Parts: sequence; structure tokens; C-alpha cells
Amino acid sequence: MVYTVALIGNPNVGKSVIFNNLVPGARQHVGNWPGKTVEKKEGKCVHKGTELKIVDLPGTYSLTARAVDELIARNYIVEEKPEVVVHIIDASNIERNLYLTFLLLELEANVVIALNMFDVAKEKGYKIDVKKLSKQLGVSIVPTAATTKEGMKELKDEIVYAAQKKGLVKVKPVITYGEKIEDLIQSIVDIIKDGMLAQKYPPRWLAIKLLEKDEDVLEKIKGSRYQNELMEVIMKAKNVLGDDPELVLADKRYDLISTILATSLVRGAKKWTLTDMLDKVFIHKGLGIPVFIALFWAMFRFAYDASAPFMEIIGLFFEKLAEASAGIPNEVLASLIGDGIFGGLGFILTFIPPIFFLFLGISILEDSGYLARAAFIMDRIMFKLGLHGRSFIPMLLGFGCNIPAMMATRSIEGEKDRLITLLVNPFISCGARLPVYILIAGTFFGSMATTAIWSMYFLGIVVAILLALLLRKTILRGEPAPFIMELPLYKAPTFHGSVIHMWERGVQFLKKAGTYLLAGAIILWFLSTFPWGAEVELSYTGQIGHALAPLFAPLGFDWRIVASLVFALLAKEIAVEALGIIYAVEGETAIGGALLASYNPVIGYTLMAFTLLYIPCVATIGTMKKESGSWKWTIFQLVLTLVVAYVVGLIITGIGALLGYV
Repeated sequence: MVYTVALIGNPNVGKSVIFNNLVPGARQHVGNWPGKTVEKKEGKCVHKGTELKIVDLPGTYSLTARAVDELIARNYIVEEKPEVVVHIIDASNIERNLYLTFLLLELEANVVIALNMFDVAKEKGYKIDVKKLSKQLGVSIVPTAATTKEGMKELKDEIVYAAQKKGLVKVKPVITYGEKIEDLIQSIVDIIKDGMLAQKYPPRWLAIKLLEKDEDVLEKIKGSRYQNELMEVIMKAKNVLGDDPELVLADKRYDLISTILATSLVRGAKKWTLTDMLDKVFIHKGLGIPVFIALFWAMFRFAYDASAPFMEIIGLFFEKLAEASAGIPNEVLASLIGDGIFGGLGFILTFIPPIFFLFLGISILEDSGYLARAAFIMDRIMFKLGLHGRSFIPMLLGFGCNIPAMMATRSIEGEKDRLITLLVNPFISCGARLPVYILIAGTFFGSMATTAIWSMYFLGIVVAILLALLLRKTILRGEPAPFIMELPLYKAPTFHGSVIHMWERGVQFLKKAGTYLLAGAIILWFLSTFPWGAEVELSYTGQIGHALAPLFAPLGFDWRIVASLVFALLAKEIAVEALGIIYAVEGETAIGGALLASYNPVIGYTLMAFTLLYIPCVATIGTMKKESGSWKWTIFQLVLTLVVAYVVGLIITGIGALLGYV
């Protein structure tokens, strides 16, 4: 028999590390939840002859119906009914984490607690009576330290034991809410206990959710034979619970948590931890922003320098393949393979190393706990500008890809806050733009290439913030909601975890290369070589470029650049692919040399900025339509990005002219 085990926990409690410890990398699978665009991770492991299917639920603080992540986690537990739910708790912040434990117990889940970061709690002087706490909660508790794999065997033992014993022991309610509230709960249970809902969901949990006026559960009772009777009870409950029943019940849970911890937790004297000392610098009002800028510059320097030899090897490999393909007897086939596939797709594949090294750098900053600080220090600026601090989290995700970043806006509750974040998110530089930056910066800026690349990411953030401010002051007026987040402890990233995160992000580029980037290379080759025998300037690609070139002449772009930008609407990487094919067809094998012969550094920098800011790729446009639910806002975004890109391009060329570089 295969037992299903769900992992759940607050963000930044080490859930991903525990998942990686439990499930060997080769047995992990990443996809999306059915009907959702939220990532789903699952895998299998075998312990003591028992096969376990491990499902990693989205990180969440609660189980309400307001946020997509929380609803996914809740629905999986109540509808899929996994044999075991492992709740991963930060032992150094146990009071906040136990709130989710109570919600899981109300769901009648078969809970095992992994008391993670137990070593950190000890360092802070905490003394946790694990046996006493386990008895008070009625669940098994295993102290763990995920980064050193301490407690992993014991955790697997408890998971297997709990799975095999499920159903043999009835879960008893840990929390009671007082006589008046319990009477309300019981009255609802009596009404629904014989209905269909009570067979599918725990009746007591349904009753509590109805008292909290949970939208999802209220929707479930619509049209039922007992709807009117239940609504009468809910209306009467106002006399006991007031206008905010959810807050009243939450206070009751926290009161019990405090009571339990009063007898099972002893907090030592306040000690200065490594986190305290580092935060004196990293979130300092004066030093925070400069440190943030310096760290991101160093990350790009690392990605650029570390990848250089690998890029050279890959480039040489495809150059040799292109030369070998010249011997193919069929001239058209030789051109397709040599110029189209090896010259176009092969050229863009040389940018795999910097993309992977950049994602490795981001993974290290994220796993160490620093990225949460980046959001925190930027919130100070953004809130003063009238923007939502939570918007910066999708911006950070945008460094990888704008699509999941736009999906991440679902955690923003205010509709105007969310819409502003959606509109400006494409200005954040995604990984697909990196090949363009590396090609142009490496060609024109030499030892300053890293700074030129870094400046694009910084420019994207500045433009996004300024435009968000403009939108807030004009068409989307309103006050932003406050931003509340919990800063994780600093911890040394594990090599295994960082590499896995790098691979999960970077593999998307490889999938692109094997699918529509390959298709794009073939289409680009066809358009650049036909009519057969014509010069590339007279090809279909040349005709497209020449038709639009007058519009972009003020920016210094000729038909080659214009054509590459048009094709890059499919995916930003295709701009590099297009230049590779155009110059390969023209007989230029050294793309950098060809660019230097045709353009100057100002045009190169303008091209980088334009690639950053102009219309996002087709997939991002589709995501905007889906997330905003409106073609009006999608078209507005397309116009906005194109206008901003053109204006910024004019500013750069104007400054270049004033300085005498044009």
C-alpha cells in the first residue's frame, strides 16, 4: 500500500529542505495543481518497506478561503484526505507556528509535527519539553534540523507509524472555545450532521468555518435543505462573536497556545544571535539599500565570470558542428542545419551557463533568508510612495520569469494593489532577457559588462516603482494595505537545496530550447533565407525589418535589430537567436564583431533597455489577460510598455548624443 503524506508549514520553516531530504531528487516531480497555476511538488520514498507519496503543499500561515495558496492546502487535506499531514514548525518561533497546528487538528488531520530548527531554538536559549507538548496536543512531535538532516530517520519512523495507525485512534478536539461558542458550534453540528456535507467534511470544522463566515464554506451550503436554518444560527452568533468572529476565534486559539507553552516552553535570556547581528547591517535604514545593490551586483558578476569558460566551450562546439554541416550535399538542408539550428538555436544555447549561474545566485540569497530582507527594506520605500509592500515579492520572482511572478500577485488582497503590480511586473527583468544583455554587454562594454547587465535589473525596478506610483496617483487611486511579513532566520544554504532550486528554474530554459525556440529557429531561418538565393536583406525577414525600421530610426536601430525585436515577441531570447541567424546567413560567424562593425555602445545600451521594457512575450500577455480578467488592462499594458521603452530609448540616445558618443 502507498501512503500519501502532505507537508505543510509557514513560509521559511525549512519545508522545502525537509521535502528534499525525504525524497531523492530523481523521484521528485514538479507540476501545477489541477486547474491552478500554483506549483505542485511531489515524490516518492520507501522507508522500512513502506512506500510513501510525499506532497509538498504551498507555504501558508492559515487555512482561510481568501488566498489561493491557503485554499489549495486546505482543500487537499479535507478532500484528498492524506494518511498523514506533517506540520513543519520553526521551533524558534513556535507560538506563531502552532496556530496552524490547531487549524489542522480542527480539520481532523492525522498530524505529525516536525519541530524543525531545533538547534536554532537551543541557541536562542529555548528549552522545549517535547514529550509534554506532544501529550498536550495529542500528536507525535519529532525534533529536526533539516539542514544537517538531523531527525530525518525518526521523522520517517513516525510518519509510517502514524499512517498505519490512522483511523484506529479518534482525534479529539484540542481546543474548546468556551460554553457560549461551543453551544453555537454544537447547534450547527446538530443541523448538518445527517447531511451530505458532514459525510465529506468534519462537521465541527464546518461549523467553525460557518461561524467565521468563510466564503468557500458558505458557498457549499447554498441551496441545501438546511441553508435557512444555518443562516439563522449564524445571524444569532453575532450576539456572541460580534462583527469579526474570525478574530474572536483566533484570539481563543492564541490564548490556548499561550497556556500550553507556559508549561512546555522555557525561554532563556535574550541572546544576540547571528541573525540579530547580520540584520544590524542588512536591514539598517541607511545601509540596507546600498548593501542590497552591492549584493545584486556581486551576484551578476559571479554569474558572468563563472559562466565565461563554459560559454566559450559551448560556442566552439556549435561552431564546429556548423562547419561540419557545410559538407551536406543538399544546399537547403545544409543551410537549415548549419545556419538555422546550429547558427540560431546553437548560438542561444551558449547562454545556458550564465542563466543557470544567475539562478544559483538567486537560490543562495533566497535560501539564506536574505531575499525576505530585500522585500522588507524595499517596503519602506514603496509604502512611502503609496505602494503595497507585498508587490515587491512578485517583483523578485520576476527575476526568474514574469509569468509565475504575475501569478504570485494573487496573495495581494487589495484589487487596485494587485492590478498595479500586474501592470508593472513585465518591467522586471526576467531570465529570458539575460542572453540579450550578455551578448550586447560583452560586445560593447568589456570589463564593465557586469555593471551594464546589473544596471538593466536596477533600471527595471526603478521604472516599475515610478510607474506604479504614477498609476496610484492617477487611474488607480487609493491607499495601499499594510505589508506584514515574518523575517526568517539566516541559515547557510545547502549545496543540494540550492542546486535543486537552480535546476527547477533553469530547466524551463532547456524546455524552451527543445520546443518553441527550436521551432523559432527553423521559422527564422526560413524567413531569412527565402526567397532562396536572395540576400538576407531582401528576404522575408529583411522585408519585415525594413518596413518597421523608420519608426525606430531615432533610436539608432536598423532593420536587423528591428526584425530581431519583432521575433522576440514570441520569447525575448529569440532576439539573440534572430541576430545569430541573420549574421550567420550573411556569412558572419563572429556575431560580436559584426555588431561592433555596425553599432556603437550607445545603440547597444539602448537595445538592452528597449529589450527590457518593451512589450512582454506572448505567454506573459496571455497571463496578464487571465490574471486581470480583462482585455482592456492587457491592451493598456501593451501600449504602456511600448511607450515607456521608446521614451527611455530616446532619453538614452539623447544623453549619448550630448556626451558625444553618437
